[in-house]
Amino acid sequence: MWSLPALLLSLPVVYAAQAPTFAPPSGGPLIASPNLGGKSNTTLSKPTIVPGKQFDRFIQIWLENTDFDTANSSATFRTLSSQGITLTSYYALTHPSEPNYVASVGGDFFGMHDDDLYNIPANISTIVDLLEDKNISWASYQESMPSDGFGGFNFSQPNYLNSSAPPYVYYVRKHNPLIIFDSVANVPARAALQRNFNDFAADVNASAIPQWLFVTPNLVNDAHDTTIDFASQWLEFWLMPLLADQRFNDNRTLILLTFDENETQTVNNRIFSVLLGGAVPQAMRGTEDSTYYTHYSSLSTVQANWGLGSLGRGDTNKTMSNVYGLVANAVGFKNEEVTGNAIPLTNISGPIPGALNSNAYVPFAAPNISAVGAGGGPVFKGPGLNVSITPNTLPNPVNLTSTNQTVPAAGAVNATSTAPAGSTSGGSGSASAGISLRDPAIGKAVTISVFGAIIGAAVVLL
Repeated sequence: MWSLPALLLSLPVVYAAQAPTFAPPSGGPLIASPNLGGKSNTTLSKPTIVPGKQFDRFIQIWLENTDFDTANSSATFRTLSSQGITLTSYYALTHPSEPNYVASVGGDFFGMHDDDLYNIPANISTIVDLLEDKNISWASYQESMPSDGFGGFNFSQPNYLNSSAPPYVYYVRKHNPLIIFDSVANVPARAALQRNFNDFAADVNASAIPQWLFVTPNLVNDAHDTTIDFASQWLEFWLMPLLADQRFNDNRTLILLTFDENETQTVNNRIFSVLLGGAVPQAMRGTEDSTYYTHYSSLSTVQANWGLGSLGRGDTNKTMSNVYGLVANAVGFKNEEVTGNAIPLTNISGPIPGALNSNAYVPFAAPNISAVGAGGGPVFKGPGLNVSITPNTLPNPVNLTSTNQTVPAAGAVNATSTAPAGSTSGGSGSASAGISLRDPAIGKAVTISVFGAIIGAAVVLL
């Protein structure tokens, strides 16, 4: 029998054996595989192109939890920087992951400070409303999602990195921002545009990818459960070949490669971001842009490019929604100069009141209807929106947690909210459903998996 000290000394060896090594999830970025998600049933129709002022297609690819300097020191990211414009003053909006994803499509994170399950009511608008208003095609592509429009909290599948290990959680809802909004999840035609990477392969092979794309790799390929080196290998496998494929990247394509947030939360939330694609002029490749940008800038840039309306939220905040420089120059938009101590601190999490903060709950407020965004169009008003509920008329925040309650927008998957904006009753799920579906924390689940492997080894050794 092994002594306890001897067993403890053996644990690092067991742990090291669990460290993931990159393996391609398929035979190539455009080759279908069960690792990429459920089978693709069909391809999208070839879109009718709505011309933009600087680009005709916008693709954003999100990676996870990495400090700027860490990514910037990677050889792979330096290679990509040489092919595009590195945005050296690009900041995430808060911590942790989910609120950044939500804000990038909805213009606000509504006080969210966790990775729990939420169903944002249908009268809260997103970038989809603005795109569809101008007949601009769109889709979201989520690696390892089991089926189109899947609303589940996460999904486990066979571990393709270690066939002897138990099933692994590769897909999580918190990294799929549009499905969190009922205005997408509860509209079948929109939900069907939440597609996986098998669909992506089919759509690219059919020259049918839309004009606006949100792309999320799975939890190992985006560096969430792994490292920047692992994510770099995935980029070499997936993105770099696609950059040379005209069906993905033509001379009117702009690609944003970014991160949701930084890793070191004690410093401000600066993240590595680079603009790639044929829409980047040759003379600007290998350059840097030090303008202050945030995740709201992806909204304002798209609005400016296609002359869209706005959401009347963070996308119209003059400080935080600067338009990417090459687009601002093309459309004549004047960015704000935000430098040094004027850069907002966005590494805080928790104290911001909102409809998704159970510790400081206030109802959803209507957007600023009089705001003027970078596209110059009107603020979109969702159906049933109560425009009289504004930030200035909201009640004082309420601590729902202290009375064992959760916010009305928390609850069961695909539950429906029929309450108008500003309502304090009703919602998309009961308090018990919200509690039972709280995020188990994928990072912690991985730790438990490793711990389980160690215990299993200990049993064998004993």
